[in-house]
Amino acid sequence: MAKFTLHDQQSAPQESQDLLDKSVKAFGMIPSLHAVMAEAPGLLEGYQRLHQLFLDSSFDDEETTVVWQTINVEHACHYCVPAHTGIAKNMNVDDAITEALRNETPLPTDRLEALRDFTLAIVRGRGNVDDSTVAAFLEAGFTKRQVLEVILGLAQKTMSNYTNHLADTPIDKPFQKFEWHKAG
Repeated sequence: MAKFTLHDQQSAPQESQDLLDKSVKAFGMIPSLHAVMAEAPGLLEGYQRLHQLFLDSSFDDEETTVVWQTINVEHACHYCVPAHTGIAKNMNVDDAITEALRNETPLPTDRLEALRDFTLAIVRGRGNVDDSTVAAFLEAGFTKRQVLEVILGLAQKTMSNYTNHLADTPIDKPFQKFEWHKAG
């Protein structure tokens, strides 16, 4: 596996320095994922922008967490599952939701389960889902806008999950207590 640099504001390419400053302002530190992504300024900028766009989507905090963690778990991302466990805690998402996502056990509501099922269908089908899958999602109370917003969340998580697989990104200290390994 190639060794990737964990950049800071001094070692990062010039184009990434302001982006890393933005990370510090947002998180109080440079997350290891951002430190790796800084090698490619366009990747870091795109990731930061997609992150904000997804936070600004029509999903509430629980639903946002369901989309993120469903994708993280499906992609077996050793970094993002712990990081988003901590993020969910900061968002005051019920721990029962987080644990169900991490352990691939039933979620506390049918609506959240429908969101996980639809997200998994999009991921596993690479966007190719049948009409009945979309209809079930809409019947659960979601909208066509949210059909497309799942794709937005997937775009963001694909960038981070794939980066973490390639770079074997070390888990940040605040998230180490949430370490995770895919069952089976």
